[in-house]
Amino acid sequence: MRYAQGGGLTPAGQVKREAVRLEAAKWFEAGAGTARIAAELRVTDRSVRRWRAAWRQGGAGALASAGPMAVERLSVQQWQRLEAELRRGPLAHGFDDEAQGWTLKRVKLLIGRLFHVGYTVQGVWRLLKRHGWSCQVPVRRALERDEAAIEVWKAEVWPRVKVPRTTWAPISVSRTSPASR
Repeated sequence: MRYAQGGGLTPAGQVKREAVRLEAAKWFEAGAGTARIAAELRVTDRSVRRWRAAWRQGGAGALASAGPMAVERLSVQQWQRLEAELRRGPLAHGFDDEAQGWTLKRVKLLIGRLFHVGYTVQGVWRLLKRHGWSCQVPVRRALERDEAAIEVWKAEVWPRVKVPRTTWAPISVSRTSPASR
């Protein structure tokens, strides 16, 4: 079981992981071997050995979660204000390219301007993700777009233009093969 790229677990993931460690503590008390525990809990032997060492030193309490790795730097009131400002849009904050919308770098700058709190771009992504925001690409269609013409092109023109896939067939690359002469 590997932690996601980008580091850390969500609070729900931390609770799940803690439950796995506490389950391992029961196996330790029963005297089970490392390989068996690892197979049962679907973790690595190395994790089981590390947990067993912690369990020997501090019991099951040593396997409890230490809490989130990073404390959120924005208070509840600051987060609510940030959300309100994000809803106002980038144009209200001096970003003149409305078509691009909010980027992580822009949100980072906004947090710095409003609250004098420094975040990395990755930290901004984690903050937004933690609060239920996701990356969205706005659906904006050109005014000149003609759906009927697009459907006709897909149905009639594309099949003629598209190169058919070549099927696999055994060939010889040998110089002695008659086909290669």
